Amino acid sequence: MSNVRKVFEQGEGVLHLTPTWVPRGFNEPGKRLRLHPDDYFALGMDRGGICERWLGSLAKALNGPKTGETEGMSYVLEDAATKTTRLFKDYVEELGADLVGDDLMARYGTWPTFAKLYDYDKPLFHHLHLTEEKANKIGMHGKPEAYYFPPQYNCSYLGRFPLTYFGFDPSTTKEDVMKCLEDYDVRDTRITELSRAYRIQLGTGWYTPAGVIHAPASVVTFEPQWNSDVNTIMENVTMGEVNPHNMLTDCAPEEEKNDLNAIFNQIDWEESTRPDYKETYFRAPKVKSESAEAVEKWVAYANEWVAAKEVTVLPGQTYTLTDQACYCAIVVQGHGTFGVFECEAPELVHFDDITGDEYFVSEAAAKKGIKVTNTSSYQPLVILQNFANNNPEVPAEV
Repeated sequence: MSNVRKVFEQGEGVLHLTPTWVPRGFNEPGKRLRLHPDDYFALGMDRGGICERWLGSLAKALNGPKTGETEGMSYVLEDAATKTTRLFKDYVEELGADLVGDDLMARYGTWPTFAKLYDYDKPLFHHLHLTEEKANKIGMHGKPEAYYFPPQYNCSYLGRFPLTYFGFDPSTTKEDVMKCLEDYDVRDTRITELSRAYRIQLGTGWYTPAGVIHAPASVVTFEPQWNSDVNTIMENVTMGEVNPHNMLTDCAPEEEKNDLNAIFNQIDWEESTRPDYKETYFRAPKVKSESAEAVEKWVAYANEWVAAKEVTVLPGQTYTLTDQACYCAIVVQGHGTFGVFECEAPELVHFDDITGDEYFVSEAAAKKGIKVTNTSSYQPLVILQNFANNNPEVPAEV
């Protein structure tokens, strides 16, 4: 028996993952990821601060020429005593359908999605993610994404600008936007003047289709997304920080890097100017089940790509968490047990520390049910789960 199979069976179909920290050379860390203050520049000052934690990821970060070979990719903890780890990718490749199920293997041949917790002190730039069609031109996948704003990571500070811009105001013309692109290297175009902002409500979320331009708030965000890291940044100055020209063109094919019309056409204009944007893409939580032991709520749903759920196990309770598809899980509050593992939300961790908050659950184990026990007498045990697009229980409508 291979060691991969041995670890998988010892976990009864559940893998214990270690934290995957991702630096960014733009913006500033909000310092709410529970990472030790000394470690926000653990990969070097020239790499920027750590602003993201990726969960259940097979994707490599798009982080410039100094990006590590496995930067952004998750690891499985194989032995806690020796801290031995192996790439999660190796587990997906070897276990295949035994891990992700027959449906995902047949359609994608892999686990096609992941989630992240991102944490920026300033809002992000007005940008879009490529559609599948556009991303395929550069050998990548498109990136539709969902957002959920967990109170546990935002209880003390919302950053400098807790509002998100989505799309453009319906009165905006294509000529207005083209003028901003033409002047990207000339002046502060203030492109968000053409947009509309919504104040973030903790405990709620949004869905953002690929091709929709948006500028996310300075709030810690749980983001289930497709397995990719492709961005086109159309805002050239964000709260005083100048975004270099390459951020506008990095994800364009070589033959389109100097073609502003082609870059403009990455925008899904119809969705970006939709007059009923909030009615279509805002996501209030939907209760799946509620009992004396636990509450399950859908927090990302009604799209063709990703889904997520918040599970709250009440103090002192044991609950069997049953789902119809594989998923990644992160504990955001409390402590207890998750299947055969001890689990807890970390309070303060160093860059290389092991935590007990991140797990990947195989389809078979999910269907059988994971026994979750909250060992606290006082506070809830709260878990966020992210799924791909093969869970039949996900609500299809808002």
